Amino acid sequence: MVYEFDAVIVGAGGAGLYAALEAGTTAKTAVISKLYPMRSHTGAAQGGIGAALGNVEEDKPEWHAFDTVKGGDYLVDQEAARILAEEAVQTVYDLENRGLPFSRTPEGRIAQRRFGGHTRNFGEGPVHRSCYAADRTGNMILQTLYQQCIKNDVHFFDEFQVVELLLDGTRCTGVVVFELKTGEVHIFRAKAVLFATGGFGRMFRITSNALANTGDGPAVLARAGIPMEDMEFFQFHPTGIKGMGILITEGVRGEGGILLNSKGERFMERYAPTMLDLAPRDMVSRAIMTEILEGRGVRGDREIDDWVMLDASHLGRDVVESKIPDIADFCRTYLAIDPAEEPMPVQPTAHYAMGGIPTDVHGRVDTGGTVYEGLYAAGECACVSVHGANRLGTNSLVDLVVFGRRAGKHIAEYVQNVTHGPVDEGAAQAYSARVAKLKTEKGKHPGPIYREMQSVMTAKVGVYRNQSNMQEAIDTIRKLREQFQDVRVQDTADNFNTEVLAILELENLLDLSLITAVSAENRKESRGAHSRPDYPDRDDEGWLKHTLARLDGDKVSLDYKSVDVGIWEPKPRVY
Repeated sequence: MVYEFDAVIVGAGGAGLYAALEAGTTAKTAVISKLYPMRSHTGAAQGGIGAALGNVEEDKPEWHAFDTVKGGDYLVDQEAARILAEEAVQTVYDLENRGLPFSRTPEGRIAQRRFGGHTRNFGEGPVHRSCYAADRTGNMILQTLYQQCIKNDVHFFDEFQVVELLLDGTRCTGVVVFELKTGEVHIFRAKAVLFATGGFGRMFRITSNALANTGDGPAVLARAGIPMEDMEFFQFHPTGIKGMGILITEGVRGEGGILLNSKGERFMERYAPTMLDLAPRDMVSRAIMTEILEGRGVRGDREIDDWVMLDASHLGRDVVESKIPDIADFCRTYLAIDPAEEPMPVQPTAHYAMGGIPTDVHGRVDTGGTVYEGLYAAGECACVSVHGANRLGTNSLVDLVVFGRRAGKHIAEYVQNVTHGPVDEGAAQAYSARVAKLKTEKGKHPGPIYREMQSVMTAKVGVYRNQSNMQEAIDTIRKLREQFQDVRVQDTADNFNTEVLAILELENLLDLSLITAVSAENRKESRGAHSRPDYPDRDDEGWLKHTLARLDGDKVSLDYKSVDVGIWEPKPRVY
């Protein structure tokens, strides 16, 4: 079947819904999602959305932009960071006006809390910048935008998985989609397509990412020949629940929670004497891992299971129950620990992809030399680049809404001036044949491949990386990609065949794992979340540049593009 829309949005998280809302002002718009929209991973974001409202103390967008650039270890494109910070203010007020129930100050203004890496007056000290709705901020954004999309007649296709991109040269004309309910393959013809499919943390064993975060958008575009940007930079959030990866928001530390090692020491005094526990996430994650590796972590069954403690008990039960109620419930449910009475065991967890689909500030896919007409991306799957080598807390939600909104506005204008391009309707039949092959031939189960991929990426391309480990990861992923060719399903049903979906997701993760490992092995420096003891220093002369990694079969070819440093000169990061 061929569906026809002006705009197709792939993904129903914050970026996708905001883009759909804006595009829908002029365009017949469809949102394609492999999940019911309210299950999108934006709903897991807890601590807040950064905006220099100045409701608690003086703040300025310029300070926010500087913190973003510095926090990203100067790999951030600075004009994009300026846009992010300046437009965050109006976007937050727009969300409020659309019905988002923010927490409030006693005066009735949007409440704000401190968050890691956010400072006043270019680094003097912490600032209250994170706007929040208790510890359910992402969920509130998701509900608000979804309700607005329903109100404004956006069309939703839930449990549809995009599997191929349709291009006419460098012009996007639509997508090929697998429908989970029927097992059928369809074509969605469109003047503009935006990918907002989120992250790909499921390539790691311990991750805060949902099961659905399998990098579908970047992988589909990578197989279409579009290079991915800065894939070596993957953030490990410092405070995931030990052994599980469920996130304990940075908002806990923003409210006054402190990190302690097995000796009861507040160890961040050694690593970031000014910002302490509110240093950027890459620094805190490395500090925790250093404490563990030097024997000051709390011992688990294996060294990889060691942890440190996050203590919020001194804040009092009223603060815990009012400011972080979901976190308190998580700890009681999964750990049998009451955070109002005792510390929480935490360890770094794979959390956020700084790299992804290269875009300009309007969300258009732009490789530096080629702008793809009618093709857009926004949110975690995209790389503007406003996060550089390390994303600051709260800037994920800012990225979603600011650049989702900007992309949607650009699409709304673009579709008015173009006609639909040609599509190859045979692409649907070709992909149907591939799905049928998975069901009619016998082969390997995907489970062992999935587990080995996660294990090698966690062990070899984690918080700390070195040459031999990353090369081992590359070799292993290549071997797993070969084995994947023999994977088949055991369930041959057409309706709701989740095993087929799992195989398609595994293919995406294997492709992105290879790109990530090759990009990481190639970057011979330490910068932000990419930390190499064999190359411990940041090397601006050799490596102040974005990586572009193009997938070609079993090989990844690398190129580069320059970083916009037009506002602030790169300097050492001191917190």
